[in-house]
Amino acid sequence: MRVIGLMSGTSHDAVDAAAADLALDGDTLVLAPLGLIGAAYPDTLRTALAAALPPAATTLADVCALDTRIGQAFARLAVRADRELCDGRADLISSHGQTVYHWAEDGRVHGTLQIGQPAWIAEATGAPVVSDLRSRDVAAGGQGAPLVSLIDTLWLRGRPGVCAALNLGGIANLTVVPRAGEPLAFDTGPGNALIDAAVRKLTDGRLDHDADGALAARGTVHRGLLERLLAEPYYALPPPRTTGKELFHLPYLRAALAATGPVADHDVVATVTELTARTVADAARSVHATEVIASGGGVRNPSLMAALRRTLGPIALRVSDDLGFPAAAKEAYAFAVLGFLTAHGLAGTVPSCTGARHPGVLGSITPGRRPLVLPPPDRPAPSRLEIFRR
Repeated sequence: MRVIGLMSGTSHDAVDAAAADLALDGDTLVLAPLGLIGAAYPDTLRTALAAALPPAATTLADVCALDTRIGQAFARLAVRADRELCDGRADLISSHGQTVYHWAEDGRVHGTLQIGQPAWIAEATGAPVVSDLRSRDVAAGGQGAPLVSLIDTLWLRGRPGVCAALNLGGIANLTVVPRAGEPLAFDTGPGNALIDAAVRKLTDGRLDHDADGALAARGTVHRGLLERLLAEPYYALPPPRTTGKELFHLPYLRAALAATGPVADHDVVATVTELTARTVADAARSVHATEVIASGGGVRNPSLMAALRRTLGPIALRVSDDLGFPAAAKEAYAFAVLGFLTAHGLAGTVPSCTGARHPGVLGSITPGRRPLVLPPPDRPAPSRLEIFRR
């Protein structure tokens, strides 16, 4: 089955589309990558989205407009991905949508909202669309994240020691896969979220991320600000735990700066880069990880990766490309896998990773132009994932 996974993360800057040939071979799910393309949100859409995100106030009219315009942006990229990566033969689209709110209180998730109306994708491509993949896990008592934990578990099971897959998106998360015993997953804290916020503050909005880690490299870590940020109670919560930009945003950083006193702009960027590295390293040590395999946009930041190598100490740090999984596309491929599993009636969660009461078949299906025909749900759930390199 040819599946396109659509993903826009907590950095809310662009949409990625990864296409894959997926097939079940006994207890093995075989993934053959077909490629990745991406498209930035139009400036007007990104500005409107940023203005509506917490802690800002918004209206239902704004939410409706954003749901439509994000759905249309996803649809445009899906059409391109079908044409350029699948020769116009995509069987299924799996859309993560854009997370706009993750309702977490006292360690429990009560709801989660991803927008980007899937009807626009189905109408534009003619293919069925799986969407709203997080809500079912929340309804089953889970955190709704990190959903990539199932793919990490299938992919890394059997590696020596305690392997931890690290996703460095706006929020950073770990999936911990021991050689024996149950896997574990949780959000460690900010990945790029506070780095991006600091860059926007430094440049008055002209830049939205620290390209090549250049700004952090010009600064020095401010110990007072770092200690204040490390005192955040979230880091003491037991896993599974999840968070988002509802907590880690520009006003959060401004409040810490107001309590700390004057800090040079480049030192702020260096400090929040160190914060991400320290909280990831602390989390990896807490689960006795022997190896960390990183993916996501943060792996393109040399300053962050250097800080991670230093703070991880003897824990080995690798990039997922080393094991055949493209770091820039891994999360989009993961959602292609989740859509494939849903279409086959197979669970897409690991309860020990999300905290749900039981594994769940995820998402809702929007039919395409043809009658909806799903594979017979008589296949065993896969126990491992193999990346097939053409």
